[in-house]
Amino acid sequence: MAKKKSGGKDNNKAAAKAAKKAKAAQKVERKVQKKATKTKDEFEDDDQDLESILDKIQREWEEAHKVTEELVEGPPSRRANATLTPCPNGNHLWCIGGEFFSDDGKAHFYSDVYRYSPEKNEWRKFVSPTCPGPRSAHAVVATPAGGGKLYLFGGEFSSLYQNSFHHYRDFWCFDITTHTWERIETKVRPSARSGHRMAMWKHYIVLFGGFYDPGIKTNYLNDLWIFDTQEYKWKQIEFKETDRRPSPRSGFSFLSTPEGILLHGGYCKEYVKGSRPVGVMLDDTWFLRMTLNTEAPPSGKASGDPLTVKWEKRKKSSTAYAPSLRSGCTMALWSAKNMGILFGGVTDEDTGEETLESVFHNDLYGYQITGNGRWVSMNLKRPKKKGAQKKKAAPVQSARPVSDEDGYDDEDVSDEDEQEGDKPTKPSRPNPSPKASAPQDDEMDPDDPSLTVPLPRYNAMLAVLRNTLYIYGGIFEKGSREYTLDDFYSLQLDKLDRYVCLKASEIDITQADEESSSDEDDDDDDDGEDTADEGDREDTESVTVVGEEDEKTVEVLETIEEEKESLRVQATAFMGVAKDSTRSAEDVISTPLPGETLAMFYARSREYWAQKAFSIASDSRGKQLRRDGFTLASERYATYKPILEEVERILAEAGLDEEEMRKGAAAGPQGPSGQSRNRR
Repeated sequence: MAKKKSGGKDNNKAAAKAAKKAKAAQKVERKVQKKATKTKDEFEDDDQDLESILDKIQREWEEAHKVTEELVEGPPSRRANATLTPCPNGNHLWCIGGEFFSDDGKAHFYSDVYRYSPEKNEWRKFVSPTCPGPRSAHAVVATPAGGGKLYLFGGEFSSLYQNSFHHYRDFWCFDITTHTWERIETKVRPSARSGHRMAMWKHYIVLFGGFYDPGIKTNYLNDLWIFDTQEYKWKQIEFKETDRRPSPRSGFSFLSTPEGILLHGGYCKEYVKGSRPVGVMLDDTWFLRMTLNTEAPPSGKASGDPLTVKWEKRKKSSTAYAPSLRSGCTMALWSAKNMGILFGGVTDEDTGEETLESVFHNDLYGYQITGNGRWVSMNLKRPKKKGAQKKKAAPVQSARPVSDEDGYDDEDVSDEDEQEGDKPTKPSRPNPSPKASAPQDDEMDPDDPSLTVPLPRYNAMLAVLRNTLYIYGGIFEKGSREYTLDDFYSLQLDKLDRYVCLKASEIDITQADEESSSDEDDDDDDDGEDTADEGDREDTESVTVVGEEDEKTVEVLETIEEEKESLRVQATAFMGVAKDSTRSAEDVISTPLPGETLAMFYARSREYWAQKAFSIASDSRGKQLRRDGFTLASERYATYKPILEEVERILAEAGLDEEEMRKGAAAGPQGPSGQSRNRR
């Protein structure tokens, strides 16, 4: 009986053990299943997270590149130093950026993009959050590759009141199809600059020159850079010291041809120690011959650079149709005729240390690029009238007096630019009317094309689309005032019949010179006061007291002699101090020099006095700030004038004439030339 009982216990233990084991196995299986389910859910969650991240990135990119297209009433607002570029694969013009300086002295820079359609005569504005910063004096070039692209490099920007200034060195690409901007980042690229030019040759972008202005001195450049749009790389072209190449410059013409790129003209400043900066207008012509080697190199030899470039200087054209020496007249390419088209410009003449005469042009010229290059006539043609008697043609356009042998039709666009040869002479001032001067006949001919010529200007934005020249804006000066124009013209180059005004200027220049004239009068008054003071002093030196005792007369004369002696001591001491190299920069620039007129003194120190006036009255801006600065400079000059006159007497006694004294004054510290910022 006991053994049976024991066997039952063992069976129960085995069954319990088996049940426990099965339960553990089930628990393990549930854990495995749970873990597998969890892992699957996590993978699904990860997939969902990645998709959401990519979707978020896509939405952010689309938001950043969202382009707003707007139909606007007319051309862009008044601006200068923007770019006007023909569309490479359509009948459009693209206008990008620019600057405008308002009358209250505020600087406005733009980053907007405009497109003009000639068929519809409509302007459209494109705005995108991702775009180049506001700028002017940049360069843009177009290529038809990839549906059409616009490449932009460099430019400049300043704060509202021009307290800070910045040059760009960024590089952007605008897709004409999608109207979106993309920034191109490369380790090697040109330095920051403005006023440079770019041209497209095959799949290469060629960049040359420009300037960099840190605020003290304008540094002009003549380096050559090439960007390969297929490899997305910049490369600077190095030349030997013995190789001929153009001098540093900005604002030149840079036109692409099948054989290379033509460079003409430009502007720079000469900085000679001891003299004030002098603007230099350039009229030389260069050709950058470019050759692309497509042949494979011989076996065993490393492949060289497939592109070779060489500068060739062209001889000056002897034709009578060449424009007078000028700046601010970048040519546009008329590709159908392989010709550069030049309009307007400005000729600056230093008539002395105190004045700068500027003549503005509105004439038209063509430059045939092929061969050795030559200037050709671009005279407007009068319509022929049936049955009308032949009359002597009134002038429509001429750059200088010409004879019948020159081949002109004796038609003049404007008669103010009478020049001879390549040397600029002093032309008469142009008529500042929105229309060119009309013939002096008693009966005005409504079909006279001279009535359609735009106002003289420089830095106008030019572009040739097919056979039509388009002219937008530019700068005109009258007196001390500068006007940024906003008119828009077109001209059929294959007809040369008349300019068509697509948008008239709303700026009234004829009545706006009163304020500038008053400024000049103020300057004259200040000089007059100095002259009056001098006259008073001369009267004092020869004073006699009528009706008084002789002793009193002698006392006055003795006092005058003492003053003269004291003044001679002060003048001698001043001459020693003026040569002291340890003087502070502020003392040097704020102190007039012997032989220096008030105009010369203010010209080299105007920035200092403007800052001084601003520190005294921070609410002064623009013209008022310049007036306050001139007043401070005049007061400083008046304080030193008796000493300066005595110094001049000492120098005259030493045998120096007036011209040598002026050279001595010019040898003082360098300062700003006082010219317009657009003369860069």
